This record gives sequence, structure tokens and C-alpha cells, in this order.
Amino acid sequence: MRVVSTRIELREWKRAHLKKGQSIGFVPTMGALHQGHLSLVEQALKENDFGACSIFVNPTQFNNPEDLENYPRTMEEDLAMLESIGCHLVFAPPVTEMYPEGEDQSRYEVHYGHLETIMEGQFRPGHFRGVGLIVGKLFDLIEPQRAYFGEKDYQQLLVVRKLVDTLHQPVEVIGCPIVRESDGLAMSSRNLRLNTQQRDKADFIYQSLRKAKNHLVGSTVSETEALVKEHFTSQQDFELEYFIIADANSLETPDSDHPKSPLVGCISAFAGPVRLIDNMILFP
Repeated sequence: MRVVSTRIELREWKRAHLKKGQSIGFVPTMGALHQGHLSLVEQALKENDFGACSIFVNPTQFNNPEDLENYPRTMEEDLAMLESIGCHLVFAPPVTEMYPEGEDQSRYEVHYGHLETIMEGQFRPGHFRGVGLIVGKLFDLIEPQRAYFGEKDYQQLLVVRKLVDTLHQPVEVIGCPIVRESDGLAMSSRNLRLNTQQRDKADFIYQSLRKAKNHLVGSTVSETEALVKEHFTSQQDFELEYFIIADANSLETPDSDHPKSPLVGCISAFAGPVRLIDNMILFP
């Protein structure tokens, strides 16, 4: 496995290893890797000639400086895990390499429409501009044929697809199923920040989504949203930030209480200072 930290080293690796027609499958990450990340890299390795991963804690997608400061950084462990599954290339640049002084970034200024104003866009202003900025840059540098993203960040997946369409980047964006712990908690780097009591009760979020899925079978969208919100008031360990049922293809608000299009339930909740997100397809 080769680890590079500069654009020059990256170009040299591609020049030395890539032959005409060979493909790169790419997984962008911010490190603190877990089995969810590794499953993406494994799929990239299976479907491409080379598997590449980036590790970069991107400052432009954090609207809360404290959240950026507290984000776990476990580079040594991350590299060991990636090497153990056969990853070919890791790009781990410093901030100055991705955001050099004076660089023109206007190419990556994409407007994401309503995706910027709902859910993560509403509660983390500017977040998706930062995501689009770094992902667009990484796609241009790595030049992958395919890129793999976990469906846990469902809204982000739609944002990246919009980015690729707008910039006409020749990358197939592939969404991969959520990897969960045995109790249903979606794997996340943020889980490392949960204390023992919070971790023991964190399946409450997953169970709330299951409750919504079961309830929606014989009820309406608005009644199901109200049920989950009420469900959160019955306990003190988690504070609900939002629960929204939306069109699974666009995240638009359903046009009726009994829509026939696929629906996804998206949730964000706090366990103390730790913010957790999850989602589940509720219909069909």
C-alpha cells in the first residue's frame, strides 16, 4: 500500500501504476475508520483494478469549530486497517495541500437547491458547500472511475451526485448500504465520542426508525413524523434535532400524506454533545 500526501506524489503514483483502461475505485473519508468505511473500500477493490482512499479532515465542511477540533484522528490505526484489506493507495494530504493560498476554487461553487436548506443543510449552514468543494477537488486529483459513499449520509450522497452532474465529472457515484452495529446503531466515527451510558442506549435512534416504518404501513406521513417526535419526548438520553420523511429520490417533501413514491426517514439527534444521524427507507 502506498501512502502519499502531495499532488505531485499522487501524479507520480498514477503515472507509474495506471495502464490504459485500468480503473480506480475511490473512497473519500475523514479518517477514524470503522467497518463501514472498510466495506466501501472492499467494494472498490472488488469492482476496480485499484482501490484508493483519502484521509482528510476537511475544515470547510465544519460550521462548528469545536466539532472540527474534537473530530477523532486515528491515522496510524486507519492505515493499518486499510493495509490489512489490500487498499492500494491512500491520499492523506495536509490542509495546505488541499487549500493552497491563492488557488481559484470557483469551479466547485455548485448550487444544490433545496438540499442546502433542509435537514443537514438547515442545521449546518455551509456544510454541503464544503463537502462539494473537497469532493470535487479529490475527484479531479484522483480521477476515479467510481466513487463509493455510505448511505448513512443519505443527503450527502444526493449532493455528491448533483456535484458530479453539474461539473460533468466522469465519475460513477455508488451508494452503499448502511453498516450497523449488532444493536442497530449506524457505524460512525462519532460513535467513538459516546460515553458508556450513551452507547448502551444509542439503539434508540435505530428503533425509532423501525417504529416509523411499521407505523407508516397503516398511517400517514404527518402522523408518523409526529409519532417519532413524541417518541423522543418520552426519554431523556437523546435530544431530537429533526425527523423528516421525504421522497427517497430527491428529498422533496411528499406531495400527499399517502404518496406512492419511495420514502426515506432521516433523523438527527444529540447524545449529550455528540450529534448522530441515521436514515431508513420507510416505503416500499
